[in-house]
Amino acid sequence: MKAVAITDTGLKRSINQDYVFCRDTKVGNLPNLFVVADGMGGHKAGDLASRFTVDTLVSEIEKSDSDNPISVIGDAIKTTNTKLIAKAAESEDYAGMGTTLVVACVVDNSMYVANIGDSRLYVIDNQIRQITRDHSYVEEMVSLGKMSRDAKEYSAKKNIITRAMGASDRVIPDFFEVDICDDDVILMCSDGLTNMVDDEEIKDIIKMPEGIKHKAEMLVDEANNNGGRDNIAIIIIEPNIDEVSLC
Repeated sequence: MKAVAITDTGLKRSINQDYVFCRDTKVGNLPNLFVVADGMGGHKAGDLASRFTVDTLVSEIEKSDSDNPISVIGDAIKTTNTKLIAKAAESEDYAGMGTTLVVACVVDNSMYVANIGDSRLYVIDNQIRQITRDHSYVEEMVSLGKMSRDAKEYSAKKNIITRAMGASDRVIPDFFEVDICDDDVILMCSDGLTNMVDDEEIKDIIKMPEGIKHKAEMLVDEANNNGGRDNIAIIIIEPNIDEVSLC
Protein backbone atom coordinates (compact mmCIF):
# COMPACT_ATOMS: atom_id res chain seq x y z
CA MET A 1 0.00 0.00 0.00
CA LYS A 2 1.07 3.55 -0.80
CA ALA A 3 -0.65 6.65 0.51
CA VAL A 4 -0.09 10.39 0.56
CA ALA A 5 -1.97 13.30 2.13
CA ILE A 6 -1.83 17.02 1.38
CA THR A 7 -3.75 20.13 2.39
CA ASP A 8 -3.63 23.65 1.01
CA THR A 9 -5.22 26.90 2.15
CA GLY A 10 -6.24 27.86 -1.39
CA LEU A 11 -6.21 31.38 -2.77
CA LYS A 12 -9.17 33.02 -1.02
CA ARG A 13 -9.06 31.85 2.61
CA SER A 14 -6.73 33.13 5.32
CA ILE A 15 -6.83 29.96 7.43
CA ASN A 16 -6.89 26.27 6.58
CA GLN A 17 -9.92 24.56 8.12
CA ASP A 18 -9.25 21.22 6.40
CA TYR A 19 -7.45 18.51 8.35
CA VAL A 20 -6.33 14.99 7.40
CA PHE A 21 -4.97 11.81 8.95
CA CYS A 22 -3.15 9.27 6.78
CA ARG A 23 -1.54 6.10 8.12
CA ASP A 24 -0.95 2.93 6.12
CA THR A 25 0.01 0.95 9.23
CA LYS A 26 -2.04 -0.20 12.24
CA VAL A 27 -4.19 2.18 14.25
CA GLY A 28 -5.59 0.22 17.16
CA ASN A 29 -7.11 -2.94 15.69
CA LEU A 30 -7.47 -1.43 12.21
CA PRO A 31 -4.70 -2.22 9.69
CA ASN A 32 -4.71 1.37 8.37
CA LEU A 33 -6.73 4.54 8.68
CA PHE A 34 -7.45 7.57 6.48
CA VAL A 35 -9.54 10.60 7.46
CA VAL A 36 -10.53 13.89 5.81
CA ALA A 37 -12.37 16.65 7.70
CA ASP A 38 -13.53 20.05 6.44
CA GLY A 39 -14.28 22.35 9.36
CA MET A 40 -16.88 25.08 9.51
CA GLY A 41 -17.55 27.90 11.88
CA GLY A 42 -15.93 31.21 12.78
CA HIS A 43 -12.32 32.18 12.18
CA LYS A 44 -11.00 29.88 14.92
CA ALA A 45 -13.87 27.43 15.23
CA GLY A 46 -13.65 25.66 11.87
CA ASP A 47 -9.94 25.00 12.26
CA LEU A 48 -10.47 23.67 15.79
CA ALA A 49 -13.48 21.56 14.81
CA SER A 50 -11.69 19.60 12.08
CA ARG A 51 -8.48 19.13 14.05
CA PHE A 52 -10.25 18.20 17.30
CA THR A 53 -12.56 15.77 15.48
CA VAL A 54 -9.80 13.93 13.66
CA ASP A 55 -7.47 13.75 16.67
CA THR A 56 -10.28 12.54 18.94
CA LEU A 57 -11.52 10.02 16.38
CA VAL A 58 -8.04 8.51 16.02
CA SER A 59 -7.66 8.33 19.80
CA GLU A 60 -11.01 6.54 20.16
CA ILE A 61 -10.10 4.07 17.42
CA GLU A 62 -6.78 3.35 19.12
CA LYS A 63 -8.64 2.47 22.35
CA SER A 64 -11.27 0.21 20.76
CA ASP A 65 -11.31 -3.49 21.68
CA SER A 66 -13.36 -4.47 18.62
CA ASP A 67 -11.85 -5.82 15.41
CA ASN A 68 -14.95 -5.09 13.32
CA PRO A 69 -14.12 -1.99 11.22
CA ILE A 70 -17.72 -0.77 11.07
CA SER A 71 -18.16 -1.06 14.84
CA VAL A 72 -14.77 0.54 15.53
CA ILE A 73 -15.39 3.50 13.24
CA GLY A 74 -19.07 3.91 14.13
CA ASP A 75 -18.47 3.92 17.89
CA ALA A 76 -15.56 6.33 17.49
CA ILE A 77 -17.69 8.73 15.43
CA LYS A 78 -20.46 8.70 18.03
CA THR A 79 -18.09 9.39 20.94
CA THR A 80 -16.18 12.02 18.99
CA ASN A 81 -19.39 13.86 18.12
CA THR A 82 -20.34 14.01 21.81
CA LYS A 83 -16.92 15.36 22.74
CA LEU A 84 -17.02 17.92 19.90
CA ILE A 85 -20.34 19.28 21.13
CA ALA A 86 -18.91 19.54 24.66
CA LYS A 87 -15.85 21.34 23.27
CA ALA A 88 -18.07 23.83 21.42
CA ALA A 89 -19.82 24.67 24.70
CA GLU A 90 -16.54 25.80 26.29
CA SER A 91 -16.46 29.19 24.53
CA GLU A 92 -18.75 31.53 22.64
CA ASP A 93 -16.06 31.63 19.95
CA TYR A 94 -16.72 27.93 19.28
CA ALA A 95 -20.51 28.16 19.07
CA GLY A 96 -21.88 26.41 16.01
CA MET A 97 -18.62 24.80 15.00
CA GLY A 98 -18.73 21.52 13.11
CA THR A 99 -17.03 19.54 10.40
CA THR A 100 -17.57 17.11 7.59
CA LEU A 101 -15.91 13.72 7.96
CA VAL A 102 -14.83 10.91 5.66
CA VAL A 103 -13.17 7.84 7.19
CA ALA A 104 -11.74 4.84 5.32
CA CYS A 105 -9.94 1.61 6.17
CA VAL A 106 -8.76 -1.08 3.75
CA VAL A 107 -8.90 -4.67 4.99
CA ASP A 108 -7.68 -7.26 2.48
CA ASN A 109 -9.87 -6.80 -0.63
CA SER A 110 -12.47 -4.64 1.10
CA MET A 111 -12.67 -0.98 2.01
CA TYR A 112 -14.89 0.29 4.81
CA VAL A 113 -16.03 3.90 4.50
CA ALA A 114 -18.06 6.27 6.66
CA ASN A 115 -19.07 9.79 5.69
CA ILE A 116 -20.91 12.77 7.13
CA GLY A 117 -21.30 15.93 5.06
CA ASP A 118 -20.05 16.64 1.56
CA SER A 119 -16.40 15.64 1.61
CA ARG A 120 -15.97 12.67 -0.70
CA LEU A 121 -14.32 9.34 -1.40
CA TYR A 122 -13.82 8.09 -4.95
CA VAL A 123 -12.56 4.83 -6.43
CA ILE A 124 -10.78 5.34 -9.73
CA ASP A 125 -9.82 2.73 -12.33
CA ASN A 126 -10.77 3.33 -15.97
CA GLN A 127 -13.70 5.27 -14.57
CA ILE A 128 -14.23 7.49 -11.55
CA ARG A 129 -16.87 6.40 -9.05
CA GLN A 130 -18.05 8.51 -6.14
CA ILE A 131 -18.63 6.08 -3.27
CA THR A 132 -19.84 8.53 -0.65
CA ARG A 133 -23.11 10.43 -0.90
CA ASP A 134 -23.12 14.17 -0.31
CA HIS A 135 -25.26 15.20 2.64
CA SER A 136 -26.24 18.50 1.09
CA TYR A 137 -29.42 20.43 0.37
CA VAL A 138 -28.91 20.31 -3.39
CA GLU A 139 -28.29 16.56 -3.49
CA GLU A 140 -31.43 15.97 -1.44
CA MET A 141 -33.36 18.07 -3.96
CA VAL A 142 -31.81 16.09 -6.84
CA SER A 143 -32.78 12.78 -5.21
CA LEU A 144 -36.38 14.04 -4.86
CA GLY A 145 -36.44 15.09 -8.51
CA LYS A 146 -36.84 18.76 -7.57
CA MET A 147 -33.53 20.03 -8.95
CA SER A 148 -31.04 19.16 -11.66
CA ARG A 149 -27.28 19.34 -11.21
CA ASP A 150 -26.92 21.81 -14.07
CA ALA A 151 -29.40 24.29 -12.55
CA LYS A 152 -28.17 27.68 -11.37
CA GLU A 153 -29.69 27.02 -7.95
CA TYR A 154 -27.55 23.88 -7.62
CA SER A 155 -24.34 25.89 -7.90
CA ALA A 156 -25.67 28.68 -5.69
CA LYS A 157 -26.70 26.39 -2.81
CA LYS A 158 -24.11 23.62 -3.17
CA ASN A 159 -22.37 24.47 0.11
CA ILE A 160 -25.46 24.00 2.30
CA ILE A 161 -24.87 20.68 4.06
CA THR A 162 -27.53 18.73 5.93
CA ARG A 163 -25.34 16.60 8.20
CA ALA A 164 -22.14 17.45 10.07
CA MET A 165 -20.17 16.41 13.10
CA GLY A 166 -21.14 18.69 15.98
CA ALA A 167 -24.46 19.75 14.47
CA SER A 168 -26.66 17.44 16.53
CA ASP A 169 -26.47 15.14 19.56
CA ARG A 170 -27.35 12.28 17.21
CA VAL A 171 -24.90 11.91 14.36
CA ILE A 172 -25.81 9.54 11.51
CA PRO A 173 -22.96 8.55 9.19
CA ASP A 174 -23.48 6.63 5.99
CA PHE A 175 -21.44 3.42 5.77
CA PHE A 176 -20.18 1.71 2.64
CA GLU A 177 -18.31 -1.55 2.05
CA VAL A 178 -16.51 -1.59 -1.30
CA ASP A 179 -14.59 -4.35 -3.08
CA ILE A 180 -11.13 -3.12 -4.08
CA CYS A 181 -9.16 -4.38 -7.10
CA ASP A 182 -5.42 -4.30 -7.64
CA ASP A 183 -5.41 -1.33 -10.03
CA ASP A 184 -7.91 0.78 -8.10
CA VAL A 185 -6.84 4.16 -6.74
CA ILE A 186 -8.72 5.68 -3.80
CA LEU A 187 -9.15 9.44 -3.56
CA MET A 188 -10.52 11.22 -0.49
CA CYS A 189 -11.01 14.98 -0.61
CA SER A 190 -12.81 18.05 0.64
CA ASP A 191 -15.08 20.12 -1.56
CA GLY A 192 -12.25 22.59 -2.09
CA LEU A 193 -11.13 20.15 -4.77
CA THR A 194 -14.44 18.96 -6.19
CA ASN A 195 -15.94 22.45 -6.47
CA MET A 196 -12.94 23.57 -8.51
CA VAL A 197 -12.06 20.47 -10.58
CA ASP A 198 -14.63 18.24 -12.26
CA ASP A 199 -14.59 14.46 -11.93
CA GLU A 200 -13.17 13.75 -15.38
CA GLU A 201 -10.26 16.13 -14.83
CA ILE A 202 -9.60 14.45 -11.48
CA LYS A 203 -9.62 11.03 -13.13
CA ASP A 204 -7.25 12.16 -15.89
CA ILE A 205 -4.72 13.42 -13.32
CA ILE A 206 -4.99 10.28 -11.20
CA LYS A 207 -4.41 8.10 -14.29
CA MET A 208 -1.15 9.88 -15.16
CA PRO A 209 2.07 7.86 -14.73
CA GLU A 210 3.54 10.16 -12.06
CA GLY A 211 3.82 9.12 -8.41
CA ILE A 212 0.92 9.79 -6.06
CA LYS A 213 2.66 12.67 -4.26
CA HIS A 214 3.05 14.50 -7.56
CA LYS A 215 -0.55 13.70 -8.50
CA ALA A 216 -1.79 15.17 -5.22
CA GLU A 217 0.21 18.34 -5.88
CA MET A 218 -1.17 18.50 -9.42
CA LEU A 219 -4.74 18.29 -8.10
CA VAL A 220 -4.07 21.14 -5.66
CA ASP A 221 -2.51 23.21 -8.45
CA GLU A 222 -5.50 22.57 -10.70
CA ALA A 223 -7.95 23.63 -7.98
CA ASN A 224 -5.98 26.82 -7.41
CA ASN A 225 -5.63 27.48 -11.12
CA ASN A 226 -9.42 27.32 -11.36
CA GLY A 227 -9.90 29.88 -8.59
CA GLY A 228 -8.88 28.19 -5.32
CA ARG A 229 -11.96 29.51 -3.52
CA ASP A 230 -11.68 27.12 -0.58
CA ASN A 231 -9.22 25.03 1.40
CA ILE A 232 -8.19 21.81 -0.31
CA ALA A 233 -7.60 18.42 1.36
CA ILE A 234 -6.53 15.33 -0.56
CA ILE A 235 -5.58 11.75 0.31
CA ILE A 236 -4.56 9.36 -2.47
CA ILE A 237 -4.23 5.64 -1.72
CA GLU A 238 -2.90 2.87 -3.93
CA PRO A 239 -3.96 -0.31 -2.08
CA ASN A 240 -1.87 -2.70 -4.25
CA ILE A 241 -4.05 -5.67 -3.30
CA ASP A 242 -1.93 -8.82 -3.13
CA GLU A 243 -4.74 -11.32 -2.72
CA VAL A 244 -6.45 -12.94 -5.72
CA SER A 245 -9.36 -10.70 -6.60
CA LEU A 246 -12.64 -11.48 -8.30
CA CYS A 247 -12.64 -8.07 -10.01
